[in-house]
Amino acid sequence: MATKRDYYETLGVPKNASDEEIKKAYRKLAMKFHPDRNQGDEKTAEVKFKEAKEAFEMLSDSEKRAAYDQYGHAGVDPNMRGGGGPGAEGFGGFAEAFGDIFGDIFGQQRGGGGGGRGKQIYRGSDLSYAMEVTLEEAAAGKEAQIRIPSYEQCEPCHGSGAKPGTQAKTCTTCHGQGVVQMRQGFFSVQQTCPTCRGSGKIIPEPCTVCHGQGRGKKQKTLEVKIPGGIDDGMRIRSAGNGEPGTNGGPPGDLYIEIRLKKHDIFEREGDDLHCVVPISFTRAALGGEIEVPTLQGKAAIDIPEGTQAGKQFRLRGKGIKGVRSSYPGDLYCHVSLETPVKLTEHQRKLFKELDESLKKGGSKHSPTEESWGDKLKGFFGA
Repeated sequence: MATKRDYYETLGVPKNASDEEIKKAYRKLAMKFHPDRNQGDEKTAEVKFKEAKEAFEMLSDSEKRAAYDQYGHAGVDPNMRGGGGPGAEGFGGFAEAFGDIFGDIFGQQRGGGGGGRGKQIYRGSDLSYAMEVTLEEAAAGKEAQIRIPSYEQCEPCHGSGAKPGTQAKTCTTCHGQGVVQMRQGFFSVQQTCPTCRGSGKIIPEPCTVCHGQGRGKKQKTLEVKIPGGIDDGMRIRSAGNGEPGTNGGPPGDLYIEIRLKKHDIFEREGDDLHCVVPISFTRAALGGEIEVPTLQGKAAIDIPEGTQAGKQFRLRGKGIKGVRSSYPGDLYCHVSLETPVKLTEHQRKLFKELDESLKKGGSKHSPTEESWGDKLKGFFGA
């Protein structure tokens, strides 16, 4: 099991830091590691963001901070608490004072007066949306509109979930708290109320339209900005546009996953582009200049005399400037030699004459073919 970092070390403050210094340090780290500011490296940022949040929550509470200063992580982590033995009485008092830590673990929050508990709240689920973009759109970036499922208040019951003319009643099991409490020794553990399932209310006659949910599905339109250089499989996070939370909990997030459409000419490999350029037998033999396409327009390539099939030409900076790149990639043009087809009798005669002429020149016209022949002789032992 990994050892937790010291809370003071996590926030970068000394142990005698004031409340204001702790708050200032947390705000700085929260801004630095917020997932919205770290697209492409959300996992690492999220871990650091959660570490800073946990440290701030403990050190900003005077009682929790005192317990942490005295006992370390054992003072605030329920999994590290012991029972019985010398000093158990004092530790039991500490556990009572910090029973709300269990509430944090199970997603609960404080309720009304008297130190009671409130309804159990849940963060909404995240949503995923697959968006197809062309290579040109991925390279340049774009703004797009998407429609996603959302929820709106049910009109007949005005969001209460109860049939019009009736109303919800306070749950008699948890008395409206949404949770029930169980005590075990020094500890007080809370669980979701099995009767109302955390809502704190019972609906004797549910609304026939929303079936007691108090809300209904709808579609909403979002404006999405696709950054230039984005690649296949990358995700864009739209905070707060996931499913709504329960009992006032925060909404989830929407993750837009990019799907790159197949291109007719180019294939993308990171920030580089590749394309196959067919050239004629004559062009390969005699050489000359040809035009090739790029995402920025046309470009020229000088084909040397005697160019062979598979020859690769590199055009620097004609690729794509990635999301996290400081300069664009390159374009690689791969030569494909096109053999003439559907020859006329006159063309056949010319080719035969050319072939005879080339054979008279010996291996100097076809060095690769000559070396290949030598390899075959060695292979067959001729």
